[in-house]
Amino acid sequence: QVELVESGGGLVQSGGSLKLSCVFRGGGFNDYAMGWFRQAPGKERGFVAGLSRSGDHVLYENSVKGRFTASTDNAKSTVYLEMNNVNPEDTATYYCGAAEMSEDRTIALLTSRYAFWGQGIQVTVSS
Repeated sequence: QVELVESGGGLVQSGGSLKLSCVFRGGGFNDYAMGWFRQAPGKERGFVAGLSRSGDHVLYENSVKGRFTASTDNAKSTVYLEMNNVNPEDTATYYCGAAEMSEDRTIALLTSRYAFWGQGIQVTVSS
């Protein structure tokens, strides 16, 4: 059974930085494309960044391009989301997800594509 465990959230000032981690437990990490999503109160869970199985291909939501960097450490079965120059609109609960994928290069954009989710971690940006 796959388990995703997130860490690294918290309170940060506007313009600051934060790095989220998501550890993939259960084996088969290389069979999954990974993604980061976020959900603010009263809003649906939305795509932030997605990585292909190898981590060589990454896609970002427009509002985080140039500020957020998603990466993977295959040896540690861990994905990261480095968040720089954050602003109050980035305040949300952040989730990592795992989507089983038959090939590399494909990035899953839709929540329905993800079979496993982490517990969610709160990121709050103060102005």
